[in-house]
Amino acid sequence: MKETVVSGIRSTGKLHLGNYYGAVKNFIKMQEEYNCYFFIADWHSLTTHPTPENLHGNIKNVLVDYLACGLNPEESTIYVQSDVPEIIELYLYLNMNAYLGELERATSFKDKVRGNPDNVNAGLLTYPVLMAADILIHKATKVPVGKDQEQHLEMARTFGNRFNRLYNQEYFPEPYAFSYTEKLVKVPGLDGKGKMGKSEGDANCIYLSDTPEAIRKKVSRAVTDSGPSEENQEKPEAIQNLFDLMKIVSPADTLNHFDELYNKMAIRYGDFKKQLAEDMIIATDPVRERINDIANDNDYLKKVARLGAEKARESAQKTIKEVRELIGFKSF
Repeated sequence: MKETVVSGIRSTGKLHLGNYYGAVKNFIKMQEEYNCYFFIADWHSLTTHPTPENLHGNIKNVLVDYLACGLNPEESTIYVQSDVPEIIELYLYLNMNAYLGELERATSFKDKVRGNPDNVNAGLLTYPVLMAADILIHKATKVPVGKDQEQHLEMARTFGNRFNRLYNQEYFPEPYAFSYTEKLVKVPGLDGKGKMGKSEGDANCIYLSDTPEAIRKKVSRAVTDSGPSEENQEKPEAIQNLFDLMKIVSPADTLNHFDELYNKMAIRYGDFKKQLAEDMIIATDPVRERINDIANDNDYLKKVARLGAEKARESAQKTIKEVRELIGFKSF
């Protein structure tokens, strides 16, 4: 019997190179070997109060991008979180045994409070509980997450084990972080400061749906410096980030060529950026073409969403039925 993998992405916009090389490429391989559930986390996105138009549009964008990248709705279960109400019921049960102190100590909650003190809502506080419900509803054992989510995954194990002890059952298995490849791909952003992410702004990201013109414009504005001041010097973070991006999207000989130029103090950042942009365009071109085709096929998107909801609910309903019985909710 195949092990179950669960992974979700918040519906906060289009997928970018970081999502693709850091996660989705591995998802495509996983779906052939595991029982995979890939969901669009629209309930999670409500913590930032999106408008109805943005919420729906962002859900569609992520679904289109998932399909264009190669996720197969016949091989894996691709669904919208809010199409599976059983998740919220399990979230309620887990919340009854999640304690204020442990939720307040979560690193991500403390970061959100510092970053946006005017929007400290209960959804932010109980985010780890909803994440646990997302995972435990399918009794997953493998969860592809980055370092920033490992604490939440530890909390999911805590909540599952607490339920098991409370009801004297080894019901929920323990989910663990899962890296499909030995070396995780870190995709830097264009702002020179760290990984690619939507929270840093559109200029920091290369979206899979970006036009060639948009990619050239963004890369041309990427942060650089005045150039090396001595041969073979260590590259500063902003420059190393651009070389790391080239390592991901460009042939090895191209990377080596510009690396040699840098080491000889002969690099021209304008030429370097032009090459990087063209290689990004080539790398994203097949996905971009599929995005344009799929985005206009609403009938197909509805069919995929319905199929995913049916498959996800079949798994979730079985879990909720058993959980209700364990807790003591039984029909007369």
